[in-house]
Amino acid sequence: MTSTTRSRRRTASAALAAASFLLLAGLGIAAAPASYAGTPGGTSARDRNSDFDGDGYDDILIGAPDGTVGGKKGAGFVTVQYGAPHGIGTNNSVPKGRTALFSQNTAGVPGTAQTGDSFGAAVATGDLDGDGYDDAVIGAPGKEAGALEDAGQVTVLYGSKNGLGAARSVAFASAAPAAGARFGLAVTAARLTGETPADVVAVLDQRGAELFTYSGGALRHTGSLDTTAHPAGRAIQPAYLTTGDYDADGYADLVVSGYSPDDDYAQGWSAVYSGGEHGLTHLRDLRGGISTASGDINKDGYDDLVTGQNSSPDAEAEGLTGGLVGVYYGGEEGPKGLESEDGTPQWWTQNSPGVPGTGEHGDAWGSELSVGDVDGDGYADLAIGAPGENIGTVADAGAVWLLRGSADGLTATGAQSFDQNTAGVPGTAESGDLWGAQVRLADTDRDGHSELLAAAPGEDTQDGVVWQLPASTKGLVADGSWLYGAGALGDSAGTARFGAAIDE
Repeated sequence: MTSTTRSRRRTASAALAAASFLLLAGLGIAAAPASYAGTPGGTSARDRNSDFDGDGYDDILIGAPDGTVGGKKGAGFVTVQYGAPHGIGTNNSVPKGRTALFSQNTAGVPGTAQTGDSFGAAVATGDLDGDGYDDAVIGAPGKEAGALEDAGQVTVLYGSKNGLGAARSVAFASAAPAAGARFGLAVTAARLTGETPADVVAVLDQRGAELFTYSGGALRHTGSLDTTAHPAGRAIQPAYLTTGDYDADGYADLVVSGYSPDDDYAQGWSAVYSGGEHGLTHLRDLRGGISTASGDINKDGYDDLVTGQNSSPDAEAEGLTGGLVGVYYGGEEGPKGLESEDGTPQWWTQNSPGVPGTGEHGDAWGSELSVGDVDGDGYADLAIGAPGENIGTVADAGAVWLLRGSADGLTATGAQSFDQNTAGVPGTAESGDLWGAQVRLADTDRDGHSELLAAAPGEDTQDGVVWQLPASTKGLVADGSWLYGAGALGDSAGTARFGAAIDE
């Protein structure tokens, strides 16, 4: 299988600060990356299922990077909900769900929770040791390394027939730790090379990506990608990761996305690295990418790359207001634009024919993406989050859209949109909820239909709440949707920004 931040003591570079501001138009959140992961041998996005206990059901990994642990604010934690015939549940649901909560204070997990660690700011899954069970990869970009503030750290919890456990968990840092580098700001895992039988972990910091491979019970540094100055393409200040098998060669390809100083951080860019028998090779750079996701939208056997971004100045001038989503379709030469290998993608906005709503400045439409088959027709569908969407006069309440896959690619036929004021969806749209800041399509009951998880990390004064919307042959369904917070999974402190990261 393959795919799809924050600290209270920040020393982030001016470039990343500028990118973060542009990213969500002053919404006050940093979207976590979509990260695809999975069992060795399965490299395409359609094969993923984040299965920690090997029972074939999608499991859900959620980060709460502002969670208070042992009295330490912003230490952070993660939760896991195990899929089952009835789907996921909570400690309070009927039927009760099988769940777990992990922090750096959990017995067996390396380290100790400290203020501002942001454990859970980025999460991903992959089978790192090749035992057939997916493992959890957890970024803590605010972690100190000795006297180096915000150097960052990544923790791995290994899967087993009993699910995730702390007994074998490991933590590792950058091969070259640096203050303010924020190692772990994005994570992913996939079979990127034939030189190892298991998935390779890719970890971002502000300098680029580092690769780690499991060997002898440890994760060892095996390479680096400097996207800030790579000679084969434009400089990219990295912030996001995804993978997919865009050329269908049996190896996952890696996409590193962010803003570029080459155009004064005006728009997103994605550097595509092709996986292969002997590792990664830079393929091309593509426009778009403050968020990314992958999946086979037109069911041709090649994964397609979807990018999202706030409107750039050029887009605003063209009347493309409120956010852009681009689709690059896979093929023998990897993801390409409609006309040429580095050309224009299939662009979508709220103003595209058939898409509900109207694009407005600050919507942040496309700042979060997820790909999965909702209606069970074999074509991957696309969920789009717009956490800055105003609902009536309620500012930044947030909303989510669903566009369908088809033989002709992404289509607005049957497009849907939802917010907290949609009939059947529990709750009420409130200012600053940021509903849709994270979205995930997952088949937690293994019925062939991917349900929607939509997070509002600003809900309940930054406690954070996650909604689940059921799926059907006609798409997503509001009736029967339900919501839960971290309290239903074992947290009692609140203000955790639960749902700020959800594994793709």
